[in-house]
Amino acid sequence: MANQSRRDFMRNSLLGVAALPLGAGILSKQAFAQTLPRLDPNDEQAQALNYVEVAEEASDHPAFEEGEYCDNCMFYEPETEGCQLFPQNSVEPRGWCQSWAPMD
Repeated sequence: MANQSRRDFMRNSLLGVAALPLGAGILSKQAFAQTLPRLDPNDEQAQALNYVEVAEEASDHPAFEEGEYCDNCMFYEPETEGCQLFPQNSVEPRGWCQSWAPMD
């Protein structure tokens, strides 16, 4: 009986190990990258943070400085083009909002 249990354990372990890559692919952030809709600049939260899709359009904003873009902000997530401030959307990499902060 003990041998049967060992065989079952080994078989189930091997099946589990074989399924890991499939599960990892399904749960990875990359799988969700194409499902994030682009943030609409007319969105209420986007307007509250003065988000623009082209950073140079914010040149008259007092907080804007040349060279500040979403893709060099600490809140930007390059694998999904997402932003921690707009978790349901992706943002333009060359966009800008007033919450821009340098990467550490």
